[in-house]
Amino acid sequence: MDVKIESSWKQALQSEFGQPYFAELVRFLHQEKQAGRVIFPPGGQIFKAFELTPLDQVKVVILGQDPYHGYGQAMGLSFSVPQGVPAPPSLKNIFKEIEDDLGIRMSGSPDLQPWARQGVLLLNAILTVRSGEAASHSGIGWQPFTDAVIRCISDRCEGVVFLLWGNFARSKRALIDTSRHYVLEAPHPSPLARGAFFGCRHFSQANQLLAAQGKTPINWQL
Repeated sequence: MDVKIESSWKQALQSEFGQPYFAELVRFLHQEKQAGRVIFPPGGQIFKAFELTPLDQVKVVILGQDPYHGYGQAMGLSFSVPQGVPAPPSLKNIFKEIEDDLGIRMSGSPDLQPWARQGVLLLNAILTVRSGEAASHSGIGWQPFTDAVIRCISDRCEGVVFLLWGNFARSKRALIDTSRHYVLEAPHPSPLARGAFFGCRHFSQANQLLAAQGKTPINWQL
């Protein structure tokens, strides 16, 4: 099965593409399309996070759960929406924490591609969704695949900083070798968490952990 994904990831995950669950996943997505379902993100952006952040360039992982299900929002990067689309509430809270943590001013641009190009893998555990139906593709096989992605990073990289926000993301800690990597946990940035995310200082902490390894810190300012 030919999957259009960046070459380093394609090589590392080749065994997953041959698994029965992945064939079933592809078949399901074809069925959705044939049934006239609108799927987000657009097909060419499903693997956008991998395209922008090759395996050997991963320094930080920010794990989301599920793509945005509103029209024009999902772009294949966790928490990110395209330029010109209003920042969703969770992303606004992320920006507020960055401003408080780093003492910088964010422009409000909701497009996180500059982070991805610096080595921040913006990975959703589920990579597609039906329009207007949150978590509608949560059981079709994406999680075995993205669990394999996390294990791949854990096995093949060194000193990656994983930012796990909320109970769902934190449940993935078991996939990470914490003797080789760093895991920072916090409540989810959603307003539903009633501000519990604020004060986590993950952005300065991540940069300190990268700098201590001789890696270039992330420029979080947008």
